[in-house]
Amino acid sequence: MNNVALACVIVLGLLLFGLGLSISVMRFREGTGSGCEPDPANPLHKLIRAHANTAEYAPFLALLFLYLGARSPSTATLSLIVAATMCRCLLVIGLIAWPTMAQPNPFRFVGGLGTYLAGLALCGMLLH
Repeated sequence: MNNVALACVIVLGLLLFGLGLSISVMRFREGTGSGCEPDPANPLHKLIRAHANTAEYAPFLALLFLYLGARSPSTATLSLIVAATMCRCLLVIGLIAWPTMAQPNPFRFVGGLGTYLAGLALCGMLLH
């Protein structure tokens, strides 16, 4: 297994479980059992969206990383793995660090577009 691919899987896992833990802590502090205000500026709502979005992409990306990383990946493949991981981190920052999710921001844009492009390219690597 390639160390770069494994490190990127670890980062995705930390994102997923770190966001989940942050939601649980915030719910406990606020006394909120479930749900939240659908306000795009609400910190709990932003965390929930970041976690949900991460949960949608991280498992399949991790599978791609592990599969491709176990097969003597090229520099291009490793670069795409790192790019996809960085884009996932940028997207999370763009969701939770901005005052509101109601308006786009550069981190969300680059994170989302980069995830699509790197993910599609990694899927293409499966064909080779």
